[in-house]
Amino acid sequence: MSSKQVVLITGASTGFGRLFTETLARNGHTVFATMRDPGGRNAKNAGELRSLAEKNRLQIEVLELDVTNEASVGRAVDAAVAKAGRIDVVINNAGYAVFGLGESVTPEQAQRLLDTNFLGPVRVNRAALPHMRRQHSGVLLHVTSTAGRITLPTAGFYCASKFALEALAEAYSYELAGQGIESVIVEPGPYATAIFGSVVNGADEARTATYGPMKEVSAKMQQGLESSSANPQDVADLILRIVETPAGEKNLRYFVSPRDFGVNQINALTKQIQDKAMEAFGLTPIIQFVKGKAAAV
Repeated sequence: MSSKQVVLITGASTGFGRLFTETLARNGHTVFATMRDPGGRNAKNAGELRSLAEKNRLQIEVLELDVTNEASVGRAVDAAVAKAGRIDVVINNAGYAVFGLGESVTPEQAQRLLDTNFLGPVRVNRAALPHMRRQHSGVLLHVTSTAGRITLPTAGFYCASKFALEALAEAYSYELAGQGIESVIVEPGPYATAIFGSVVNGADEARTATYGPMKEVSAKMQQGLESSSANPQDVADLILRIVETPAGEKNLRYFVSPRDFGVNQINALTKQIQDKAMEAFGLTPIIQFVKGKAAAV
């Protein structure tokens, strides 16, 4: 891949996505900052990004993209390829959190959450992969969470959505290596970003009321997360480093957090077990071959 990348970011209106956009663009990369309804509810955020780009001569273009709508995803990806000629990196960042006791979260709430946090990246990757496979290069970068490796009470559905994305992203890493495409996972810890302003709480308050002291846990957890003083720019700097790491030299997982939750130990142990599982299924030679072939691209 060339040193300056063409990057498409989902959920770029605020929070991590906004930081990623500005950090990558300021370092010379071309960024397609995507968001829902840039002409309506996100008009202010879209306008700020366009003004930033004009003032600083940055390569930022705002595109409309709703990760829950396949047609919207396809239009945005096609527009980016038409404009830049390629897509080198997709950053699956769009997402939100649902908090509440498991019994209080309705099936409809769970479905909407997974439609965004899990099926959203599925749609985006499916739209981008044909272009990446034609150019025999590319990076699918998945922003999961510490909650994709550890589980906390009253965050079960959010954790489940991130656990699911972790699993799929790892499967992609095996399947796509022979195509010259890398799948990468970034696991941020607790950083105070705009995601906490859009938290959805379990809707069935009647069931929550029957849980005694446990019903207070969700609010305490949210307060603790929102009070984090860690700088989210740490995550944006890591994203920049990953994007600028040469093809074939990226790790599968990157943990970045102001606090050590043991996630690196989980990741190290998981890798050992994965290697044993691959061996048990007779897949080790295939995986080694495709990874070696990808590194040589």
